[in-house]
Amino acid sequence: MRRQISVLSLVALLPLPAAAHHPMGGAMPESLWQGFASGIGHPVIGLDHLAFLLAAGVLAAALPRSQALRAVAGFLVAGMAGLALHMAGFGLGMTEALVAASVLLAGLALLVTKRVPAPALLAGFALAGLFHGHAFAEAVIGAEATPIIAYLAGLAVIQGALMLGAMALAREAARARWLRPAMGAAASFAGLGFLVVALVA
Repeated sequence: MRRQISVLSLVALLPLPAAAHHPMGGAMPESLWQGFASGIGHPVIGLDHLAFLLAAGVLAAALPRSQALRAVAGFLVAGMAGLALHMAGFGLGMTEALVAASVLLAGLALLVTKRVPAPALLAGFALAGLFHGHAFAEAVIGAEATPIIAYLAGLAVIQGALMLGAMALAREAARARWLRPAMGAAASFAGLGFLVVALVA
């Protein structure tokens, strides 16, 4: 079991190009179902987003349950705010590089011996959510209201599920001291790769 989890974590966090960022191949979602499917698929196919969600879930596992849930909720709410800002025409700079940086920082946070203070972690989750949400907006700019609303629902469902799933796995594997540093090393490696790709592209 330990070997399977480790291999899956490393494969999921490989620094592959993040170009294939949503399941419709760049096509605009035109229906409720297409919007929802795009929302579900985008954070999974976008490996930089997936890497952050898994690493963040493991990070959140170190917090008391109420604070962990607040961190996840803060990420999701800030993500919606970032998406709304982009759709309203407000840019946040080099978003892809900032998303990659969030993966790298999450990995480094997992590698530190001391636990990151809860306030810093909550603020970090919210800030990361802002940039991830801003990047997600690219898939639906120009779409009609129905697919956009469905897209938002899909994003919330899959991101929440991935973060809470990783958090639950980390809690179950609390005695496996290898999990946190292994995930930290993988996320740091992936984040650095994503950052290089984002800056060079």
